[in-house]
Parts: sequence; structure tokens; C-alpha cells
Amino acid sequence: MDFSLLTLGLIVALAFANGTNDVSKAIATLVGSGVTSYRTAIGWGMVWTMVGAGIAAFVATAMVKTFSSGFIEPNLVIPAAFPPSILSGAFLWVLFASTTGLPVSTTHALTGSLVGAGLLAFGSDGLIWATVLKKIALPLLLSPFLALGLSFFVHPRIKSMAKCWEGVCVCVVPNHRALVTVDAHGYTRTWFQAGGTGIPVTAVPSQCDRTGLSGLTVGLDSIHWLSSGVTSLARGMNDAPKIAAMLLLGTAAASWSSQTLQIVAFAGVAMAMGIGSYWGGRRVTEVLAEKVTQMNHTEGLSANLTTSSLVLLSGTLGLPVSTTHVSSSAIIGIGLLKGTQTVRWLTVRDMVLAWLVTIPAAACLACLTYLLLSRAI
Repeated sequence: MDFSLLTLGLIVALAFANGTNDVSKAIATLVGSGVTSYRTAIGWGMVWTMVGAGIAAFVATAMVKTFSSGFIEPNLVIPAAFPPSILSGAFLWVLFASTTGLPVSTTHALTGSLVGAGLLAFGSDGLIWATVLKKIALPLLLSPFLALGLSFFVHPRIKSMAKCWEGVCVCVVPNHRALVTVDAHGYTRTWFQAGGTGIPVTAVPSQCDRTGLSGLTVGLDSIHWLSSGVTSLARGMNDAPKIAAMLLLGTAAASWSSQTLQIVAFAGVAMAMGIGSYWGGRRVTEVLAEKVTQMNHTEGLSANLTTSSLVLLSGTLGLPVSTTHVSSSAIIGIGLLKGTQTVRWLTVRDMVLAWLVTIPAAACLACLTYLLLSRAI
């Protein structure tokens, strides 16, 4: 039986489930710190996730190679039931977690499914355990601790910078072709003006009253928006190639037969991730935004900078860290800096249990699917 159409459908389904769970990792701080509403934040995350997934088609070759051929010994015949079994195990677990509000890792789910179905299909000798340990297990185990440590380093510095920035905004005044700053006392300073600084810059309201400005203003909230967008972009670049790589399982060179196929595959994954984000991203976002620790502007910004930097770096190196682990650990780290009593440990406990269960649960689901599909052949 030809499972190619089933595989295509499951790739779209997994990308959709990924969107419902993972969009929260970049935009929860916007909601948790009171910057914007859930609907607006999710829409913002959806757009930048899709952009990141599209960029991944051209820059994430290392990640595609890891997930398409890095787990399985070369020259093995890939059973037709293998790819849809992997996708089914990951999809079912991630979708279940999303409906229950648990932030889990698609990377973990795919890894568990690959190992579980791989053991059934090829036995332990058919899997490249060095890849599993060095490129999967080690980064996934270290990423929460790296995120905690980096948040401890980054947040005090962001907090110090924010004190200088508090009450100050940068304003573009088109009528005067000028760039000015307004401090907390209403004093303005012209930083740049086309044609010299001889023309006074007027009509700049005190306290950076943005409703009275005809030009662009950039404040602390603007930088928070930007950090959230970068984190969403990094998440899309990190997750899309893992899902799209399932199309290449069993190919000799683990490479795309044409650039058109590559672009179409990533475009489909990006669209499904976006739709899943907008349709079902709220439940997990609520957990990270409201049920881990309270956040303000500066804390949310610090968490996003920690997440985006680690995820972008790992994606560039082809190391599939979990955005879930990095983002959640960064938020927990922010809470710990304020005191252990500010962290809701029951929520953290549930999250950690979900992380621990993800690999075996996805592996069991993939094994069950493999057995069922093998009988249908």
C-alpha cells in the first residue's frame, strides 16, 4: 500500500499541532506583562513563525539532514509504514498536550517517534545512537540549564538598561524630518535632523504621549514586541525543517529532488503552523503567560532575548534544541530571580512531567501506529 498521501497529510497535521502548542513560547511574555491581548499576540506570533519557517527552507539544511538521515544507518530499506508512523506518534502527542494546556516539545515528540518506530522497523542496530545522544539528547538535556543560566546573566543587565530607558521614547517626527528623544520629564533632544539642526523641532508632546505624534515612536514596549517577533521567527526556523525532513526519509542522499519541491514543502509546513497557531494557540499561551510567574516589560523582554538567542544559535549549528524547554526555563529563571515564592511550582511540576513523558509517549504511539500500518500493507 502506498502511504505517500497519508505521509503528506500527517506532515501538515503535525505542523498544525506544532502551531497550537509552540506559538505560545514567543508571545506569552507579551500577554503576561500586559502589553497586548491574546488575539493580537497570537496573530503577531503566527506571522513571524510563518516567516521563520519560510526562511528555514534556504538556511536549515543541517537540521533537515539530521532528521531525515541522521538517525538511521545508511543503505537500510525504509518500510512504507515508517514515515507515517513517526508523524502519527508526534502529532497525536503534541495535539493531546495542546488540548490540555501543556507546553511540550515537538522535537522531543519527533525524536521519541523516530526511536520507537525505528526499533520496531530496524532493531537497535539500525539506529545511529551517536546522533541520538550527541545531537538530540545532549542539547535537549542542556538547553533548560543554559536558558536558566543565560536568563540569570541577561536579566540584570536588561533591567539596568530599562531603568535608563524608563519614561523615554525615541520619536520620528516626519514634518521636521527629525529623530528626537523625549525623557520622563518632557525634555526633548534632537538626535538627527535632515538638512541640519537649525529648524526647531516642535509639537513633540511631553511624557511621550504617543497619541499626539504623527510619526513612529519606539519605547520599551516596542522593543518587547520586536523581541517577541524575533523569538517567533527563530522558533519557525527551528521547527519547520524537522517536520519537512520527514518527506526525505528513505531517500538516498537526504536531499530535495528539486528546489520547487523544497519550497512547496516548507510553504505547506509554514501555512499549517500559522493556521494551528491562530486556531489553537491560546490554551498553552495562558499557562505560560499567567500560571508560571508574573512578568513586567523588562522581565518579558529578558526571557524573549534568552530564548531567541539560544534557538537561533542552535538552529544555525544544526542542534535541535527544544524551544519549549528554552522558553519555559527562561520564564522560570525570571521568576527565580525575584524569589522562589513568585514561581507557581505546581505548574512547573506539570510542565516537567510532560517533558519527561513526551519521548516515551510519542514512541509508544509511533510503535502502535507502525504495527497497525504494517498489517495494512
